[in-house]
Amino acid sequence: MSKRTSEAARARIAAQREALRKQEQRKRITMIATIAVIVVIAVAFTVWSVQQGTAEETSGNAAPVTVEKDGTVVMAKSGVTAPVVDVFEDFQCPACKQFEETSGSTLKNLAAEGKAKVVYHPITIFTQEPTKGNSLRAASAARCITDGRQWLAFHDKLYKNQPSETVTGFTIDELIKWGKEAGVTAEDFDNCVRQQRNVAAHQQFSAQTMSAQKLTGTPTVKLNGKELDTNVAFVPNSLRDAVESAGK
Repeated sequence: MSKRTSEAARARIAAQREALRKQEQRKRITMIATIAVIVVIAVAFTVWSVQQGTAEETSGNAAPVTVEKDGTVVMAKSGVTAPVVDVFEDFQCPACKQFEETSGSTLKNLAAEGKAKVVYHPITIFTQEPTKGNSLRAASAARCITDGRQWLAFHDKLYKNQPSETVTGFTIDELIKWGKEAGVTAEDFDNCVRQQRNVAAHQQFSAQTMSAQKLTGTPTVKLNGKELDTNVAFVPNSLRDAVESAGK
């Protein structure tokens, strides 16, 4: 092979390598740009969601909250009997926490506007530890509260401080502490929580409710007895539209 031919071959190889280098560089740039767009969209959606939730939470006057003897809790303005939104929830359930964070304020606002009667049904769906014990302690403690507004504040505290499904949480001392922070004033609250007085009643209620409602998981949200899809229940605007349409 002549010297000239050898130089030409090396030049072709160098050109091919440079082309491959530029191709890989373009791929990296495209990938980085794509990731950047995804991040921007995610951040924008998060900001929008927070703004929506804040708007819901701050508008309107709070509806009265009533703790019923069977453990359910009703949030509705006087005289409002329909449409009915039933929320079947477990304080230890991560998806229930997500539902509360995304749509909880929407339900409160709809009730405050007199557009819905919201009924909370705290139950325990877990059968294994530590989740079962966590759920039972939290629900039993909630049943120690008879004042509706205090119950709702405690309800929100439980979701805010929900433990991981892999650890023992919702301890007695924590529950008493959060009760005080939620403004619970019942003199016997501490003893009621420590003695877990309501565990048996809550377990019976859970079994009966799950059977009667044919529940397979939580949260289950029903509008006038019909279960809502998650893409409606977990989307504030869609949830509001569904409830308002049911009320027409």
